[in-house]
Amino acid sequence: MSLTVIKLGSSVVVDDHGRLRRDLLASLCATVGARHRDGERYVLVSSGAIARGIDELGLPGRPTAIDALQAASAVGQGRLFRSWDDLFGAESLIAAQVLLTLYDLGDREAFVNARRTLLKLVELGTVPVINENDTTTTEEISFGDNDLLAAQVAIMLGADRLVLLTSTDGLFSADPRRDPSASLVREVHDVEQALADNDVGTTTSTLGTGGMRSKALAAEMAAAAGIPTTVGSGLRSAALPRILAGEDEGTRFVAGEARWSSFKLWLRYAKPARGTIEIDEGARRALSRDDTSLLPVGVVAVAGDFKIGDAVDVRCGGELVAKGLTGYASGALRLVMGERTARIRELLPQAPEEAVHRDRLVVL
Repeated sequence: MSLTVIKLGSSVVVDDHGRLRRDLLASLCATVGARHRDGERYVLVSSGAIARGIDELGLPGRPTAIDALQAASAVGQGRLFRSWDDLFGAESLIAAQVLLTLYDLGDREAFVNARRTLLKLVELGTVPVINENDTTTTEEISFGDNDLLAAQVAIMLGADRLVLLTSTDGLFSADPRRDPSASLVREVHDVEQALADNDVGTTTSTLGTGGMRSKALAAEMAAAAGIPTTVGSGLRSAALPRILAGEDEGTRFVAGEARWSSFKLWLRYAKPARGTIEIDEGARRALSRDDTSLLPVGVVAVAGDFKIGDAVDVRCGGELVAKGLTGYASGALRLVMGERTARIRELLPQAPEEAVHRDRLVVL
């Protein structure tokens, strides 16, 4: 059984006035339904709640105030899911509404519980329809129109592929709406190089927030878990069947072998950092060369206010080199940074040897 996560941006779900693209979405549901009957399984990540709320409330455009955006989401989310429920119902499929926040995913227990529930929903033959809970978080409003949430869901579930449907045919060398000579990039092996070589810009739809850059970063996240990603048009009904059939459609971001364990993928991408540990060059060389822990002797500065077990970014000369769960609170680490183990024993007899243990450390 293959599992595919499909993310639909606001520009695919609704038009520029916030009206549902019902015929287009019905075609998508028919495609998913046919392949579901053949044994494939699907999870949707659907944007559009804010846009649907804006339309329902009769607002003149997308608000800028956070409370207005969250109010629009509260109005639009139920209506959006009801539409998905009706459309999948026409294919004899049950849709299941799941609202997540990045804060939820940052808690390991909540992450595991969400994964267990979603996998059970898939096992029961439903199609989970996921959106971010905009009424309780501001992350999606400034985070990239659910692209990175979709990547995190794909990683969480160990999906076989991620499909990001947008208003363009994929990654272009320049914005095709402004440059008629722009060419479609068919395959990407190195996301950073692709971003450097192509003018992805920050163009978004009138009612959405995402852009090609956030989609490329989502693909990079998925690739670290060994999951390939395709970015393609959600506005052409023929595109999704071609993507799912493995045909030459959209831009395919190639993935190699998974780089990290499930825990370390969660730590790298889902757990938000609460502070920063700056290390010296010797500590950096040790981390990059050996499977070793980060010791307080290599720490030169501590930024932020964090507790034992919080995630911290590890930097050297300002460059992000690792991320881990700290064995020290920020105040205690400031007290012992730069000190060797013997001196730490005098200052804090119960303190651990490691600032960040290697089992709780992801070297980038």
